[in-house]
Amino acid sequence: MPSFLREFFKRNGTGMGSLMLGLVLFWTIGLIILPQLSMLDFSFRPNLPPPEIGGPRDVYTLENYTYLIYGPEGGSQDYNAVDLKVFFRTLVAAVCVTVFNLILCYPIAYYLAQTKGNHIRIFALMLIIPYWINEILRAFALRIIFGETGVLNNMLVGLGVFDTPFDFIRNDIALYAGLGYAYILLMIFPIYNVIESLDRNQIEAARDMGASWLKIHQRVVIPYAKPGISSGCTMVFMLSAGALAAPQILGGPSSLWFTQLIYQQFNDNSDWPQGAAYAVVLLVTCILLVLAIMRLFKVNMGDIGK
Repeated sequence: MPSFLREFFKRNGTGMGSLMLGLVLFWTIGLIILPQLSMLDFSFRPNLPPPEIGGPRDVYTLENYTYLIYGPEGGSQDYNAVDLKVFFRTLVAAVCVTVFNLILCYPIAYYLAQTKGNHIRIFALMLIIPYWINEILRAFALRIIFGETGVLNNMLVGLGVFDTPFDFIRNDIALYAGLGYAYILLMIFPIYNVIESLDRNQIEAARDMGASWLKIHQRVVIPYAKPGISSGCTMVFMLSAGALAAPQILGGPSSLWFTQLIYQQFNDNSDWPQGAAYAVVLLVTCILLVLAIMRLFKVNMGDIGK
């Protein structure tokens, strides 16, 4: 038995150690690795009727991946412009939502972590309570607020900002607001957890030496909070890129999300191999983007786990 496992069982006992190890292995292998491997296998197979599955035509192929790039064989266009445009627009939108959430949540997390008092508990509770409501209900509530006859348009027209109601749905503002709102806690709490452990004396020392508010955050707080920022950005980006409910409910008629294409392949077209290929492409691209950003900002996997 490896030394780290002996130490693990020595520290937790044989019964509790076996239970914890079994749960972790079930989570990692049973719920993450095996389903993804099954999806990967599907993505390389042709879409065949059930009687032909396992037959001579059921061989591995790259046609599901080439379809994403070139479209249907014999099509009028050189590239699958529609699906590729939706794919890249989804990634760019997910990055925008992540940056928006970071800009919004960093000051909130800093305030929560560096301020003491009972009002902080109330503030934190006010952030959490909206998430007791189902995600679908929250999305429909936002659609009502951002609708042409919604509260926001009534207020803006009443204040004279707009002469006629603005279409927040068609211009995707409701969608971006909904995605940002959906994952706001996943950005706040990782940053909060890290900043809370920051020694205030470091901030006071920097302030006594004449550092401005901006310099204090640039040189002291943000470098220390980098693991929390990385963790929050990773979760918000991955979940935004893979969101389905919010784009379905809050998206305009021209704002198709890549996950909606995946959903259509699985459910409307009954083409599971094509849907699996699209899902694998989205997953791999998102992981590569996250790893590239982590390398750019010199963050390793151990930092995210802190």
